[in-house]
Amino acid sequence: MTETILANATIILPGETLRGSVRIADGQIAEIAQGAGVPPGAVDCGGDLLAPGLIELHTDNLERHIAPRPKVDWPHAAAIIAHDAELAGVGITTVFDALRVGSIVTNGKLGYGEYARALATEILDLRVRGALRISHYLHLRAEVCSETLIDEMARFGPEDRVGIVSLMDHTPGQRQFRDLSKLRDYVAGKRGMSDAEFVDHVASQQALHARLGARHEAVALAEAARYGAVLASHDDTLEEHVATSARHGIRLAEFPTTVEAARACRAHGIAVMMGAPNLIRGGSHSGNVAAEDLARLDLLDIVSSDYVPSSLLAAGLMLGDLWGDMARGIATVTAAPAAAAGLADRGRIAPGLRADLIRLRRIGGAPVVREAWVAGNRVA
Repeated sequence: MTETILANATIILPGETLRGSVRIADGQIAEIAQGAGVPPGAVDCGGDLLAPGLIELHTDNLERHIAPRPKVDWPHAAAIIAHDAELAGVGITTVFDALRVGSIVTNGKLGYGEYARALATEILDLRVRGALRISHYLHLRAEVCSETLIDEMARFGPEDRVGIVSLMDHTPGQRQFRDLSKLRDYVAGKRGMSDAEFVDHVASQQALHARLGARHEAVALAEAARYGAVLASHDDTLEEHVATSARHGIRLAEFPTTVEAARACRAHGIAVMMGAPNLIRGGSHSGNVAAEDLARLDLLDIVSSDYVPSSLLAAGLMLGDLWGDMARGIATVTAAPAAAAGLADRGRIAPGLRADLIRLRRIGGAPVVREAWVAGNRVA
């Protein structure tokens, strides 16, 4: 039996914090004891916070490692390993790597080529070979406004660790980009479209949705059931969007764009997830509802780092300060995402659960992860 004792820590438990120690045996949490004593051979945490490992349900961070500059395709194995190490270093011990399925192949200007199946195979292969430090699952972002969704989703199966399928609809003029001026700014900056090209883009995407959107949505629902994946909605804006989500059996709403939608999610028992960058920056870059506003209205359940991995821990601590309840704040990045994803073996510090843990302290207001363990093994 391998055993580690983390002593003299400020342990963040479900509903409370206490000074004590955690004994790890064979990859699981074996015992929690109260008191500041340090037994012989134990790790003296010096009063540092000891929290469950963070659980990230939606991150685009891998894309940044694979394409560090425009038109640069970095070797994928190296990119995946670097992405994995970065997450471990900021306290994320379980990640659902978000991969888009559903491409645009007839308009090269968009640059939405197919990539998910090949990249997923590389991630899963590195996992099996023991190259990755943390626990990886897949999150397939099913883009209904696309040309290839059906064929792409057919290439995945129950063996692929697809934990989440989110229904994405980026048709111009609704949801995240109901304000076309915001979409114009985004597309012009990212794709370099002229005004005329943008008008054509809007028209072609709206026509594509009218032709294939309903069929793609039905296929995405069926494929998620085949994988055994949790269903999520994306960018719900109106009560009608949420009502549709509820009919589909969705229990996780990613980044609702309005207070109206968040309130409707609460009424339907759908967990609300918002982006940590939105919370930390004080608002949405797309002009949608601020995460802090939802937190103050008690309409925020889960936080995702989205595109800044280090923001996840900072957001959990920020919410703990905002609510005056550190255990509740940290739960938005640990216990709540674990529950939403159906992971009953992690997300809390409790006997019998996986020993996914992080030791941290605040220095100058910024969280610093000093150590991290995954299933009892130190990874950072």
